[in-house]
Amino acid sequence: MAHRFGIIGGGWYGCHIATSLRSLGFDVRVFDGASRLLDSASGNNQFRLHLGFHYARHYGTRMQSRDGFSRFVERYPGLSRAVEDNIYAVSRGDSLIDFLTYKLIMTSSGIEFSEMAAPPPELVNVEGCLRTPERVLLLAKARSYFRERLDGVLELGHTVGRIEPRGEQVYVDGSSFDFVIDATWGHLTRPPIDLFYEPTLLLYYEANGPFPAVTLVDGPLCSVYPTEDPSLYTLSSVTHTPLGRYATSTEARAALAAVTPELVAEKVARMEAEILRYVPTFRDVFRFLGPQLAIKTKPIGSFDDRSCHVFRDGRIFSVMSGKIDTVFFAVERILTMLEAMPDSDQHQDGGQLKAEVAAAFPRPGGGLAA
Repeated sequence: MAHRFGIIGGGWYGCHIATSLRSLGFDVRVFDGASRLLDSASGNNQFRLHLGFHYARHYGTRMQSRDGFSRFVERYPGLSRAVEDNIYAVSRGDSLIDFLTYKLIMTSSGIEFSEMAAPPPELVNVEGCLRTPERVLLLAKARSYFRERLDGVLELGHTVGRIEPRGEQVYVDGSSFDFVIDATWGHLTRPPIDLFYEPTLLLYYEANGPFPAVTLVDGPLCSVYPTEDPSLYTLSSVTHTPLGRYATSTEARAALAAVTPELVAEKVARMEAEILRYVPTFRDVFRFLGPQLAIKTKPIGSFDDRSCHVFRDGRIFSVMSGKIDTVFFAVERILTMLEAMPDSDQHQDGGQLKAEVAAAFPRPGGGLAA
């Protein structure tokens, strides 16, 4: 009998996990408090499908992104498009590492790039640049794709209030499941690691013509990246996009609710001043449209870890990650943990397979082959 999974969170992780488990024959039900899929952090970000160039200081995140990128494009070929001109630039004097070190890290990681002979005319105050084949996510298409494939198992507009384990069942607001997967990034059940909640303010701009995607690395710098609408870009800053660090999800949500037009204006001024140091024509090319608010959940530490982690407490799994390209690791980790459980059907199926193989190909003299 197939396991029944309750999946909480209709973002990229919840949707990918649900469709993957469903394709394997499991029963799933997806809960999300919003009226549409990909409505929270999954729909409020830079829409970037990472290859690993963002993470010079964390090997695990870099490798998960590198491997997940190609798998994502293969699994979801219509849910992203290539960025025509995507540039990573090492700042002169403001980066935590020099250009040669950055280039060596990426070369040793086996990530595809081409070194630019000189910075493009749009950029100043940079030591060197790499051009990379990253992609931008197509959010509207993704919502339609997952809505179709999860038809009949979605409970949108349902904010889960309680998860209650009872013996070999877990109840989600009264509905019973064999297992529950919390894909809310710590907003419902808290993963067993030290973490904090970071409300963020991302800025949207309209461009008056084509412009390259520009990411300044590595350190407290900024980036300009296109969205699914070729005329719209986001401006993000490691220093100014965050609105604080909070111990609980409730505190982070309160901080977002307290954002004022005055704070937005202050952030616009600070972030534009930062990008103008590297793109002096920014205000000639871009017109501010408005902010976008979200909450990131991050591990506490002096490292740059945004890799995917899966934790299990009895029959409840919790998923922690910050990158969409690492969704495949989450499913594989959940299935591995499930198989390791002594009462799982996977173990029983494995035993049946062993018996069938033995029956079909008996060893001379009887018994199983060694």
